[in-house]
Formats: sequence, structure tokens, C-alpha cells
Amino acid sequence: MRRSNSFRALAAIAGLSASMALTSCSSGGSGGGDDKVTGKLNGAGASFPAAIYQRWFQELQPEGVTVNYQSVGSGAGVRQFMANTVDFGASDKPMKEAEIAKVERGVLQIPMTAGAIAVAYNLEGCDLKLTTEQLAGIFLGKIKNFSELGCADQKLTVVRRSDGSGTTYNFTKHLSAISEEWKNGPGAAKSIKWPTGVGSKGNEGVAAQLNQIPGGVGYVEAAYVKGKLQAAAVTNASGEQVKPTNETESTALDSIDIGPDLIGGNPNPPAGYPIVTFTWVLAYETGNGDKTAALKKTLEFMLSEKAQSQAPELGYVSLPTGVVEKSLAAVEKISE
Repeated sequence: MRRSNSFRALAAIAGLSASMALTSCSSGGSGGGDDKVTGKLNGAGASFPAAIYQRWFQELQPEGVTVNYQSVGSGAGVRQFMANTVDFGASDKPMKEAEIAKVERGVLQIPMTAGAIAVAYNLEGCDLKLTTEQLAGIFLGKIKNFSELGCADQKLTVVRRSDGSGTTYNFTKHLSAISEEWKNGPGAAKSIKWPTGVGSKGNEGVAAQLNQIPGGVGYVEAAYVKGKLQAAAVTNASGEQVKPTNETESTALDSIDIGPDLIGGNPNPPAGYPIVTFTWVLAYETGNGDKTAALKKTLEFMLSEKAQSQAPELGYVSLPTGVVEKSLAAVEKISE
């Protein structure tokens, strides 16, 4: 059942570097139901899911496995994962085949949650509804004042990511899907040459910067639309102008086929809010040693009904049941 998006409030997050305790009972076959899984895990990567990851880790805090997750962005997370300096990575963009080939231990890319990338703006009294041309025009630097968008006379300032980011990748994929000029110009990548704007690091940094700039416009994971910020309605592939809500995001995500490798996407779905994405935990298939049990139990909790049901209240979307089943099957492949 879908849960209504009754609120998208979220405690402020600044430079998430959380050390939180996790544990769970071992599910080993011969019976030690009272046995505890203990150990320490280090992860790094996407800031997009950092808010919900923080909640999940906090909820497991009374147990015994410590997880230190660094919200450093997808690009840095992939680099650390490839360098074997973390126990797991996290990215809003699936790894490339060439990157996977360099990881001798094997790579499992496991969808863990999903959400929308909002076009966030700071202008009181403006109900922003953007055509595809207007959305592309803002980030191409062609639209310089809110009066060009039907709102008050206010200088428009673009705020975008300065670090390598899966949020940037997914947002620029959408811009490429709706604008030939964008596709043939800046294009889609975790880092691009921006035609305009000021840069800030992480979803946290962009949201903080936008809150300080009257007339600021940027892109952030929808959970970060708070304070002075509002989310604009954008136009989907069917021509409908839609704001990000749990219902509209779910509608779009349900239309996406993630495929056998669990990495599929659609940069411009025909129904619902069109700028949506899954986000992945990157796990080593082999060579996890004595971290194996703690890692599997952590990921299994993140995919549990209890954890997934919390997504809407935090501004994310619970994974579809079929995706959860595929993700759990991937977790089972993790070995020592």
C-alpha cells in the first residue's frame, strides 16, 4: 500500500559523518537466535540518501555494529569503493563497466531507496511552474529574473553542485532528455562545465546556500526542500506540470524497469514527477571476511518493511516490492 506524503520535514543535516551503532541477531542456520552480530563498518558516498541512512542507522543504535557513513558525494564514494578503503560505497549513478572491471572482489549494486530531485527555489509568494524550455533555460543561464517566469521582479541566481555527484548526473540526464541544446552542450555527467551559477558541495551545501540567497534556484534531493525553500512544478513527458510528492514520485518510479543488473532508469517518465531516481549501495561480492555478517544484516535492515515504510515521512519513496525482493537477493550474494 502507498503511504500518503503527510510531511517531508527533516532534521537539518550538516556534513553528515555519522558513527552509529548497528546490530542484529544472527540468522545462521543452526540456531543461535540469541547470537549477536558485532563489528565496525565504514561506508562513503552519495549525499542524496544520507538523511534516510542516518535515520536507519540511529534506529539500530542500541545494538552492536558501528557504521561510520561519510556523506561525500557519489563520485568520491565510488573512488573510495574502488580503492578498497571502505566496507561499502553509495552512489546515485550506477558504476560504469570499466570501473566494475577494476574491482577484483566483484561488485553488487543494490537499490536501497529512491526519491526525487526537486528544483528548489527561494522566493516567497512565487508558485513556480516550469515548462521544459524554462527549466533548461534557467540552468543554461538564459533566464536571469523571476519576472520571466511569471513571478516578482527578482534576480535569479543558480546554485549547483561543485563536487562529483549522482544528483547532478540524474538531474543533467533529465535536462538532456528535455533539451537538445543541453544534450549537445553541457550534457549529462556527475561533474559538468556549468554555463552559470555558484557551486556548493553536497545536497546539504546547495540547500544551505539556497536558503541564504533570495532568488536562488537549484536542484536538491526533495528531502532537503525545507526552510525558505519551495519545490517547483516541472513538466513530464506527457506535458503535465507536476510537483514532487510521494504519490507523484511513486507513479514515476513504478514505470521504471531496473533490469537484471538492478541499475535501470528513465530520465523523463511519462507519468508522475519526472526527475526521480533509485540510489544504490555498492557492495563487494567477495572478500568481506569477518565483516560479512554485519554488512548483510545492516543491508537487510535497510530493506526491511519497517525501514522502507519510513521513506515518505523523510521525503523519499519506499522501494516497490519487486525491487526490494531483487535487492535482498543481491544481499544474499555477499560472501566472505
